[in-house]
Amino acid sequence: MPLMDITGYAEGFNENPYPFYEQMRKAGPVHRIKDTEGNDVWLIVGYDEARAALADPALHKDWRTHEQYAEQTRASEVNRNMLEMDPPHHTRLRKLVAREFTAHRIEALRPRVQELTDSLLDAMAAREDRRTDLIEALAFPLPMTVICELLGVPDLDREPFRVLSNEILAPASKESELKALQDMAVYLAGLIERKRAAGGDDLLSALIRTQDEDGDQLDGEELIGMAFLLLVAGHETTVNLIANGVRALLAHPEQLAALRADLDGLLDGAVEEMLRYDGPVENATFRFAREDMEIAGVAIAKGDPVLVSLGASSRDGARYPDPDTFDIRRATQGHLAFGHGIHFCIGAPLARMEARIAIRGLLERFPDLAEVPGEPYEWITASLIRGVRRLPVRW
Repeated sequence: MPLMDITGYAEGFNENPYPFYEQMRKAGPVHRIKDTEGNDVWLIVGYDEARAALADPALHKDWRTHEQYAEQTRASEVNRNMLEMDPPHHTRLRKLVAREFTAHRIEALRPRVQELTDSLLDAMAAREDRRTDLIEALAFPLPMTVICELLGVPDLDREPFRVLSNEILAPASKESELKALQDMAVYLAGLIERKRAAGGDDLLSALIRTQDEDGDQLDGEELIGMAFLLLVAGHETTVNLIANGVRALLAHPEQLAALRADLDGLLDGAVEEMLRYDGPVENATFRFAREDMEIAGVAIAKGDPVLVSLGASSRDGARYPDPDTFDIRRATQGHLAFGHGIHFCIGAPLARMEARIAIRGLLERFPDLAEVPGEPYEWITASLIRGVRRLPVRW
């Protein structure tokens, strides 16, 4: 199969990748591409093929077992997380985390999420200029505060942490990414030691203490990896879920009006359509072929890296009729915004709760909310995250 080089389309691709995905899909569900970071990879853009690949044990996640990537990238302790591991290691880590990351613990956060949302919206309403960057005012501080309080690190140095997080997810260079990974590992190691000494009822303290029936528990590096995954994934995806969702609503005034008219009846479905239409995670993290294999009749060689495009699969017209239409009444069941299979996002219930509360509050408090015209978006240039760095709004 010929190599498709998408690096030349970087500007248009970041702004709106969906027409590019549709053109690919017309030629088939699987393509060999050179991505925006210069890697030769297989990209899956069809819904059925994406769903199957996400649950296929023939595609593994641990890049440290991949000769090329192991040579190019030095592992950091933050990589000892369950997203980058396969069974039985993944099974063991997820079991230990699931013991503490329970539905009851998440649901108990609801009043606090509401309180934080109300406080952030109060601060917005108090602005005399009646305009703000919605990401700085709401979409970032809400999930960041929630995950920090859940883990028991309310004193987290959030701006330095945000810089490291952004550099890891959207690195300026391989060197800067490696330094950010190393700095993050050092920072989290110190954080965990302070939590180990202080104790508490928070999630991170519980993860430090938790053991299964056989006495198994997380070791030091695994705690660093888990703290990294929960902190970064626990805020970055929700930031962009809220921001992308609000962008979609403001760009579709008839859908916004319908939602305002029936928040009780339509809000849950609207959030699911936001996830499908322009979700916060564009591609799943790399998978690698364990052996020579085929996907949709395309030969994939042992060791080849495979990207599953969550964004492309959610716009597949074979699964969702009229897929480029934003329709908050759509039946969105089966969308892949949170993944599928054993790596399905463990924090999905928390992200959904935060998005529903934030968007309801925003629409109730600011009935004439609109984007500030004339300010072009600065898109996040990364294969993983889909979103903008700023979202100027007025009311």
